[in-house]
Amino acid sequence: MVWGRGFEGQRKADLGDGHFLNPVFAGDHPDPTILRDGEDYYLTFSSFDAYPGLVIWHSRDLVNWQPVTAALTKPIGSVWAPELVKHDGRYFLYIPARFPDYKSIYVIHAERIEGPWSDPIDLRLPDHIDPGHAVGEDGSRWLFLSGGDRVRLAPDGLSVVGEVEHVYDPWRYPEEWVVETFAPEGPKITKRGDYYYMTTAVGGTAGPPTGHMVIMARSRSINGPWEHASNNPQIRTKSAREKWWSRGHATLFEGPGGQWWMIYHGYENGYWTLGRQALLEPVEWTEDGWIEPLGGDLSEPIEKPLDLADQQHGMPLSDDFTADKFGVQWSFYDPAPDEVQRLRRANGVLHMRGKGSTPSDCSPLSFVNGDQRYRIEADVEVDAGAEAGLLLFYNRRLYAGLGFGQKGLMMHRYGLQRPRGAIPGQRDKGAAPVNRMRIRLTNDRNILTIHTSQDGGRSWQKFDVQMEVSGYHHNVAYDFLSLRPALYVAGSGEGRFSNFTYEALA
Repeated sequence: MVWGRGFEGQRKADLGDGHFLNPVFAGDHPDPTILRDGEDYYLTFSSFDAYPGLVIWHSRDLVNWQPVTAALTKPIGSVWAPELVKHDGRYFLYIPARFPDYKSIYVIHAERIEGPWSDPIDLRLPDHIDPGHAVGEDGSRWLFLSGGDRVRLAPDGLSVVGEVEHVYDPWRYPEEWVVETFAPEGPKITKRGDYYYMTTAVGGTAGPPTGHMVIMARSRSINGPWEHASNNPQIRTKSAREKWWSRGHATLFEGPGGQWWMIYHGYENGYWTLGRQALLEPVEWTEDGWIEPLGGDLSEPIEKPLDLADQQHGMPLSDDFTADKFGVQWSFYDPAPDEVQRLRRANGVLHMRGKGSTPSDCSPLSFVNGDQRYRIEADVEVDAGAEAGLLLFYNRRLYAGLGFGQKGLMMHRYGLQRPRGAIPGQRDKGAAPVNRMRIRLTNDRNILTIHTSQDGGRSWQKFDVQMEVSGYHHNVAYDFLSLRPALYVAGSGEGRFSNFTYEALA
């Protein structure tokens, strides 16, 4: 399989010949929620512990997407599968989120997709996730929820009316299938003709590669009863030999030219570390009013929905820190409400105040990427009292990389810290402390190699430990995340980063 290549050699779906090869979003883009707004399509994904979060993307051909804005800036906890909708000319995002001691579903809204978006409003729904917005035949508004439940919304969509009620018992797969758990979630409601169609995920989103799947039901009324599709499940990974594992959490929608599609997520075979990636598959309607997915295991190219000229996908991930890419590219991991005050940009340098004592408690600054082989580099300067460096960061329990400070080099592996002695150039007794170096991390199909340079990258010294990081993922450390390039500053001083480069390797 050979993907198209975009900015910095990043892989992209568009093959340039009228076809595309999944994923349409490489890297961690789980639980896609898509909105058609005339000829424009907008979508966003679960952002979990990353803030700013809920980056909204725009496309007209469903294959090439450009970022618009990060809609959520106020931390409300780990953000799970959201729902993006437009109703009566206003945009809404319904957001399940959870802190360790509190969880609920929130709503934010905006007059324009670009924002500004409102502060979150708590709908006080602590026992459910994965809201799916629907409008009934009488104009009533609803949120369908995990577990086959629903709750009515007020006409303005900013509060709930009445209690949560159970309305649907999902189709069950055969007991002998290898799945994670039943877990009905991600209900999405689509109206076509005389029917409301409910698309639901069951089987658990991770665990065994054959677990997650897509099922459907339909009803002539938003109030039910719901009839199971005769060909359930619609989508399922049947074997670990397939290209895409744990495929599920789909939205059914009409694309350009009247063609219908499903967008959903899956793990790439051998690359749990890249998280759940967004997959696009065409479907056709059968004579009895159900759908038939057409993509197979999605390992082969598919004809594009619309072949538009001059379409670009994604964005450069290199950063000279002269423009503000905070939110659209960079985000903090599990930040405090005032975390942004730790950052400032000046003359091509990113200044970051230290926090905590290790990467586990300092809220590293990271971004999503989707390449199997890539390299990152940056010039790093550190004040007395601080430690700074580059990481491949999964969560506070699992990360790898290299930093340095007054006490010399600090190696990070398995989420543990190990002092590694003097910095190259600091070995001579009486030499001035080294407070600046260039660090390079190369991730080659989950093998991490580290280099350092004391002369701005003209010559490099290979670090003496290489690391295998294929186990840095959800099935080991939970949290539904991905292994991401990151910058960190711990301690009481400041760290500074400049000339950050990202390069996808062929």
